[in-house]
Amino acid sequence: MPRNLVILGSTGSIGRQTLDVVRALTDRIHVYGLAGHRNVQLLMDQAEEFRPQVVVSAASLRGHDLGDCEIGQGEAAVLDLVNRPQVDLVVVASAGAGGLMPTLAALRAGKLVALANKETLVMAGPVIRQELEAGNGELVPIDSEHSAIWQCLQGEPHRSIERLILTASGGALRELSPEQLEAVTPEQALHHPTWNMGKKITVDCANLMNKGLETIEAHWLFDIPMDRIEVVLHHQNIVHSLVAFDDSSTKAQLGLPDMRLPIQYALSHPERWPNELPRLDLAAAGTLTFSPLDLERYPALRVALQAGREGGTYPAVLAAADEIAVEAFLDRQISFTRIPQIVETTLLRHTSCQSPTLDDILGADAWGRGEAKQLISS
Repeated sequence: MPRNLVILGSTGSIGRQTLDVVRALTDRIHVYGLAGHRNVQLLMDQAEEFRPQVVVSAASLRGHDLGDCEIGQGEAAVLDLVNRPQVDLVVVASAGAGGLMPTLAALRAGKLVALANKETLVMAGPVIRQELEAGNGELVPIDSEHSAIWQCLQGEPHRSIERLILTASGGALRELSPEQLEAVTPEQALHHPTWNMGKKITVDCANLMNKGLETIEAHWLFDIPMDRIEVVLHHQNIVHSLVAFDDSSTKAQLGLPDMRLPIQYALSHPERWPNELPRLDLAAAGTLTFSPLDLERYPALRVALQAGREGGTYPAVLAAADEIAVEAFLDRQISFTRIPQIVETTLLRHTSCQSPTLDDILGADAWGRGEAKQLISS
């Protein structure tokens, strides 16, 4: 029987690529539900093509005819959707803090959750781990870096892991000097050399905030201390991450920079399904290079790593302040180099709760957003 799939954030970059994967797997995956934000027309087009049982939008769908399809609006409708007993898989591709509560709801309902939302684990890693350790649902990664680590760890004993090594492309601005970064425009930051992603994550890639967030995610996903997770520059985007073991072996997962591969692996887990995606030709790829990162050049990464090491509610404030600062940069309210400054100042003003509950995390998220907005306006 096909697996019943719900996609949260179906109109975003990962959501659209998930539907690309599903188009080739209609005998294995059935789209049971779609949830989008405010791109109503695209959501309607997706519903027309895939004929799900349920469509949910942040915007009103009044006046749209979807036949027998059930229509919902808002967060309550999303939470109802992921709780339905017919649902097997939930892809969380929605952006920002909005992915947290649906992820928790899906896990508590015993679903397989394929996570592409960084903020969920960054904000609430301890809470998510508690759910998983209690046997509530299963969480698998979609991010190419975490999928690579997950694949490298298949069949390996956890006690043998020495280090996790995340690779970073360096983003759209990797060739610019620190002086040139001062004048970077949103258009420059959004012009990633390899990946086609949403605006927020593309800006995070440009200053390597994304690698700090991914390090915190990897800490919670794979139960590895922060000081045993490294980041190296790898401009070619062929090696997606590596795992070093205590016998001196290192395993890497390689592939073309195409998000459809980690998406399909998350959907097919624990199997691998054949597909028609382009194959990696190592001879054509040529030389693969790796180099260390300069944290002075990438202050956003430095700030994120420090917040991850401190733990408590610092990561929730980190994610909240970064979301607000990136929005302000895209709206041309602040410069590109002000993003990590806003985030760091917000963190310095925060008093962390070191064993946070869900309410503590949500409170820290709200506080971080308000503090970052105040810094930007002043």
